[in-house]
Amino acid sequence: MNNKMNFRTCIKELLKYVKPYRFKLTIALLMVVVANLTFAINPLMEGKITTQLSEDAMAMVQNVPDAHVHFDVILRTIGILVVLYLIKTVSQLLTSFFLTDAIQQTMHDIRNALQKKIQRLPVKYFDDHAFGDLLSTVTNDVDTLSNALQQTLTRVFAAVLTFIFVIAMMLYVNVWMTLIALIIIPLSILVTRFFVKRSQKLFDAQQKAIGDLNGTITELYGGFNEILLFNKQKDSIRKFTDVNENMAQSAFRAQFVSSLISPFVSLITYLTVGTIAVVGCIFVIGGTITLGNLQAFIRYIWQINDPLSQVSQLSAQVQSAFSAMSRIFSLLNAQEEVRRGNTAVDTEKIQGRVTFEHVQFGYEDELLMHDVNFQVEPGQMVAIVGPTGAGKTTLMNLLLRFYDVKGGSIKIDGIDIRDMDREDLRRLFSLVLQDTWLFNGTIFDNIRYGRLDARKDQVVDAAKMANVHHYIRTLSHGYDSMINEEANNISQGEKQLLTIARAIIKDPRILVLDEATSSVDTRLERMLQEAMQKVMAGRTSFVIAHRLSTIRNADLILVVNNGDIIEQGTHEELLARKGAYEKLYHSQFANQNFD
Repeated sequence: MNNKMNFRTCIKELLKYVKPYRFKLTIALLMVVVANLTFAINPLMEGKITTQLSEDAMAMVQNVPDAHVHFDVILRTIGILVVLYLIKTVSQLLTSFFLTDAIQQTMHDIRNALQKKIQRLPVKYFDDHAFGDLLSTVTNDVDTLSNALQQTLTRVFAAVLTFIFVIAMMLYVNVWMTLIALIIIPLSILVTRFFVKRSQKLFDAQQKAIGDLNGTITELYGGFNEILLFNKQKDSIRKFTDVNENMAQSAFRAQFVSSLISPFVSLITYLTVGTIAVVGCIFVIGGTITLGNLQAFIRYIWQINDPLSQVSQLSAQVQSAFSAMSRIFSLLNAQEEVRRGNTAVDTEKIQGRVTFEHVQFGYEDELLMHDVNFQVEPGQMVAIVGPTGAGKTTLMNLLLRFYDVKGGSIKIDGIDIRDMDREDLRRLFSLVLQDTWLFNGTIFDNIRYGRLDARKDQVVDAAKMANVHHYIRTLSHGYDSMINEEANNISQGEKQLLTIARAIIKDPRILVLDEATSSVDTRLERMLQEAMQKVMAGRTSFVIAHRLSTIRNADLILVVNNGDIIEQGTHEELLARKGAYEKLYHSQFANQNFD
């Protein structure tokens, strides 16, 4: 997504979100200490039972006077073992409870932070990053991190404690055997590092492949009707198959390489156990250690192998988690748009005078607009016309400050919009796009989205002005009718009318219509234009025009081509010039349509 963050930076960022829950996490880790301490003591206690039984059996075989099985010692040791097992079990339960709570609260905060961050990102960020990739970060990457923390944090911590406690117990049993057994650790570390180093890049590729897969799925299902219409099912299947194959190959390579760690570590352990068994038997025969201690020592070797094997098995999750963290915190640290301005603005006093002064702009290094100049007086209606891709929508994106100009300035009532708070600036506007956006909820809530404190009668008035009230009344639940998640249970034209009603209820100073009536028929558009004339009264209005009725009524027409304004004036003035507008007008007249 962005530049890959290193492991240390990711951990520092993660700790910021873990910090509020450090008390719960501390309790969980303390319980891990208790559980692993009892785990380290158990083999020694079990070895005492073996030693006692072997000594009693040897005494009975040798007909030692009063030789018998010391059941009292054995039962007492078993009692201690039961207590240790219970303490270990309770400790593990408490660890699971507090750790799960702390991690899930942390993930909750990270998801909220991602959502808030996305709201503060500039529009350009979404131009450079696929929606599916962002979706993958918010869902898959957070889940990957959550699962990894849940399953690896205590295990890694327990592995460290196991090494400490078990090595201490092994030294207590026999120093020389311990030195031999410790060979397992550096050899296992070398094997692990060898495979981890080679698999990390593969896990990065796997996480990227997941993002690509999500992006492809979003794209294909978002245009499913078009796929059916153009009979592109085979092409879409082929595209998905290619991405899915890449995902499968990436996952296979990453998982296979990381899975090689466990068998190699186990091989080292088996060789160590065999060596210790031979050396230990010699020590038992020589009376240096007891049989029970040899049994305990071999158990300790396996206890060392257990965390080593777990760490090797968890290496896949750890590496996936690191890749996920890198993507999450790269997003959270992405540069935000500057929201605060230097000039306090009373939006209630803004009249709506808009001025473009020598505006220059380009999406990359190359300029699209070289020297754009025009002024719109309060209450005027401006139509923007020109061929597709000429830069009509770009003009409005600059006015709404979705992008900042590269040169010159845009002013509202003489105030440079770069000096205004973005929230204050956008509070002045209502925007209706050609591509409608409605959310899962009632029609009432969708209209009121433009003004959350609106009353029912105000919502109804806005719907009437947008000529959608009659349609709403025909629905079984009226304004309480639900719009589904895809908003495909109403027609495109009705969606457009609802978004226009939403814009009306906001009561903006400046209204922007980006081909807003493109999805309604001519009769409905005529009715809508009459309503819009009322809405536009006293407001500055920008209309990206595509039909002649809109152009004829405009106070000012801007003809845009290749990013620059090549002509401006009223309908009659531009026709009289017999320039680009006149040619555009007559070429479009037969179709009654622009663009």
